Amino acid sequence: MATRGRKPTPTAIKELEGNPGKRELNKNEPKPARKAPACPKWLEPEAKKEWRRLAKKMEAMGVLTEVDMAAFAGYCQAYARWKEAEERITDRGLVIRTPSGYPQQVPYISIAQQYLRLMHQFAEQFGLTPAARSRIIAGNDNNGSADDMDALLGGD
Repeated sequence: MATRGRKPTPTAIKELEGNPGKRELNKNEPKPARKAPACPKWLEPEAKKEWRRLAKKMEAMGVLTEVDMAAFAGYCQAYARWKEAEERITDRGLVIRTPSGYPQQVPYISIAQQYLRLMHQFAEQFGLTPAARSRIIAGNDNNGSADDMDALLGGD
């Protein structure tokens, strides 16, 4: 599948960086309340730690909102599983011997790689993450008038 260039940077990040490209920002991007959602009770303990570590910081930056629970929970759960796989690699090494004596890569390497990719993908999917929202043009807030000047002047 071909890509169409670089993925857009979320408007909140562009604003934090001082809009280094000096391109026009998406004024119609949806702006859910900048409030971190509650941490789901079903997350693994390590995922809950990651949630607590990042949620308030991301909320303060304006990149985690009340509608991002599923995407952020997915990131945190993937983080916990990636970390567990990495810890097992550290404990057991990269290679094991099969019963017949042949060296074989430990399965935790592919597990760690899979969850690392998944962590990365959660930042780009579902239309709930900041990067995905930067590509969406929301409806206008001026009671159906497509032209801001008409709305300001009371025109139709």
